[in-house]
Amino acid sequence: MKIRIKNGLPYVSATLIHHSQRVTLKQVLLDTGSAGSIFSTDKVAEVGLTYEPEDLVHRIRGVGGSEFVFTKRVDLLRVGDLKIAGFEIEVGAMNYGFEMDGILGLDFLTQVGALIDLDRLELRLAG
Repeated sequence: MKIRIKNGLPYVSATLIHHSQRVTLKQVLLDTGSAGSIFSTDKVAEVGLTYEPEDLVHRIRGVGGSEFVFTKRVDLLRVGDLKIAGFEIEVGAMNYGFEMDGILGLDFLTQVGALIDLDRLELRLAG
């Protein structure tokens, strides 16, 4: 998967499948400084992924401040050849002052054994 640099930040595209519906998220920040993967409420609503009363809600904190998110388990999260079935994501407003569909964090990257090749601007399986 090619990494695109926009405003000095690395972005990839991701595909999320929830209840057999698919959405492609084109502006996903590749963030090794984020423990979790979070996606925009507006973007994932396209596949019916919305807040339900039984969803766990918690506050996350980062450089940009804090926000409340809810967690959901999705059928599949795929970034190029990297994929995880039954992956738990966080969903939030993501009002950070610039456009993005989500953040791909260390939870996903470590579970799939991702290699970030900044020389070639590629995200791929290690090995």
